[in-house]
Amino acid sequence: MSPLPDLMLEPQVRAALLEDLGRAGDLTTDAIVPADLTTRCVLQAREPGVVAGLDLARLAFSLVDPRLQFAVHCPDGSAISPGDRIATVSGPARGVLIAERVALNYLSHLSGIASATNRIVRAVAGTGARICDTRKTTPGLRAIQKYAVRVGGGSNHRFGLDDAVLIKDNHVAIAGGVRIAIERARRAVGHLVKIEVEVDTLAQLEEALAVGVDAVLLDNMAPPTLREAVRMVAGRAVTEASGRVTPETAPALAETGVDLISIGWLTHSVAVLDIGLDHDG
Repeated sequence: MSPLPDLMLEPQVRAALLEDLGRAGDLTTDAIVPADLTTRCVLQAREPGVVAGLDLARLAFSLVDPRLQFAVHCPDGSAISPGDRIATVSGPARGVLIAERVALNYLSHLSGIASATNRIVRAVAGTGARICDTRKTTPGLRAIQKYAVRVGGGSNHRFGLDDAVLIKDNHVAIAGGVRIAIERARRAVGHLVKIEVEVDTLAQLEEALAVGVDAVLLDNMAPPTLREAVRMVAGRAVTEASGRVTPETAPALAETGVDLISIGWLTHSVAVLDIGLDHDG
């Protein structure tokens, strides 16, 4: 897994630290911990999952105090169990304590996304379907949340409004139909831009296929209908299933032969992975 460059991550981590430090810095740590005291602490798993976000945690510590040493034991993408040591941070104690919460916020959140993604990926293993995210991301966190999906074994959907055409139900309604929406999009965008259209019925799918599209989003279709939709497409477009997908329902969707299963909750409401920072002796 290729990491995101520090150049992308550093402004975000810096802003998070400044938000936490506020107007007067860490009143608690500055009052209690001597400036010359050093320590060693371990980032440790408290539940099973997949690690993601270590570069953000590392940056949180180094931005607070460049003297802090950050050693990774379980890199991003590692499967972890309760008690596993993910990383160790050592050096000035004040720096460790000041950066602790920001580091854990990023690491726990992104590891939660990677872990949830990996559970779904494993649930559909052997079917050929890929699990992907959506644009339902936390504002300001899209790049790192989508990175965490990749760490978990998933794939990324479009990153924004500007890298692909996705004709949704409201576009169709306002344009006056599937065909006219596709035709307008094809006239407007460049030859390298992919066009996908969302369809709710097999009749809409037939209309989209008659015009020609690169991908079809088969929204909220039950497995029997989805299977028929895949048969109708017959390889002429990428097929994507979406709508209230869970670890329990994903296998049946994948077995219909769809190429992609997109899941919004992987980024918009996934639970964090429980990771703690503990003093190491």
